[in-house]
Amino acid sequence: MADLFTLDNLFTFFMLTALQAVLGFDNLLYISIESKRVREDKQAMVRKIGIGLAILLRLVLLFGVMSAIQYFQTPFFSLHWEGIVEGEVNVHAFIVLLGGAFIIYTAVKEIMHMLAIDDLEGQGKGKGMRTVGGAIFWIVVMNLIFSFDSILSAMALTNVFMVMAAAIIVSGLGMIYLADRVSDFLHKNRMYEVLGLFVLFIVGIMLVSEGGHLAHLSFFGYKVEAMAKSTFYFVLAVLVIVDIVQGRYQKKLLAQRQREMQANAQANA
Repeated sequence: MADLFTLDNLFTFFMLTALQAVLGFDNLLYISIESKRVREDKQAMVRKIGIGLAILLRLVLLFGVMSAIQYFQTPFFSLHWEGIVEGEVNVHAFIVLLGGAFIIYTAVKEIMHMLAIDDLEGQGKGKGMRTVGGAIFWIVVMNLIFSFDSILSAMALTNVFMVMAAAIIVSGLGMIYLADRVSDFLHKNRMYEVLGLFVLFIVGIMLVSEGGHLAHLSFFGYKVEAMAKSTFYFVLAVLVIVDIVQGRYQKKLLAQRQREMQANAQANA
């Protein structure tokens, strides 16, 4: 037990916790959007229960991956349509591909729903609503998909189960703490919902590209390359900057229009 609290293990623990926190941003975004699909008085409970169950299942997943890592990397399905599509799909690639495709579907569906609604205050009520159990199920499933890569990254840094488990628990508690705050921020700043959905869309593209790369997919002779995390964060920063600039410019245009309307009213008086 004394060997567990070495300087090397403590440093690795803090590194893994930071890694989980950085990779957990897109997860928090999905949780906030998914929880909006249940009754308002149940949303906080759904987020807490969903993340809590996900923490327990992450630990089970960690143990499973450590015990059977070779099976996750062994191809179980091959594509050999020469000159058109080729690839070797393993469990890891399949999970990441499926998760990315589902996230893209969710983001596009929510964007289309946002454009179609007439009553913004009534958004999310009625059509598209989930039961509490359904929302918790999808939060847990997507949390596991998001955590798959972080677990594999953790295993590259250490093989000590307790260190990785502690990092998962601490980061999970941090997600429980932040989930309500992220959701409240999006609720109070409705204009950022569109930004959040497009960030989620890019997350889906990143996961699909990563899954395609893991499966060694190629289309018409062109290999699928994984989107670099640095590219993702750069695109995210650009989206945020554009949204802030556009918001401020729109406020200036509204203020200018109001001044013009007041000047016209005084001229006509």
